[in-house]
Amino acid sequence: MPELKSGTLLGFDFGLKRVGVAVGTWELGLAHPLETISSEINTARFARIAELISQWRPVALIVGMPQYDDGAQHEFAPTCLRFANRLHGRFGLPVFWVDERYSSVAASSVLNEQGVRGRKQKPMLDQVAAQQILQQYFDESDSAHELT
Repeated sequence: MPELKSGTLLGFDFGLKRVGVAVGTWELGLAHPLETISSEINTARFARIAELISQWRPVALIVGMPQYDDGAQHEFAPTCLRFANRLHGRFGLPVFWVDERYSSVAASSVLNEQGVRGRKQKPMLDQVAAQQILQQYFDESDSAHELT
């Protein structure tokens, strides 16, 4: 795995209806929710991701990979892996994946603590889940996996 200890990173929580995006820098080691791409159309999704990459100029992209509680691969994992491979192929940036177990639960908990509950969470949940994924990468980068 290449040593990436400086620069901006974008994190993604991939879903069939929405893609949460977060941003952070190695220098601070903190992830922040950025936006939720609410489109099921791949061309629209990747057009927006291209804009974000142009704007933020990340050194790498981080994708959450779903797993079951016992660590077994979730049936949605191949779809997430396909998304990660497309990111790498389209943008030529290193792409890493981390175990995203509990990222949505943690995101919901964070939003509850901030007084955002129920249906009000929907527009923010995916980007806060992406924040959890990217923060996990910062905190545990040694356990991240690079696409090969």
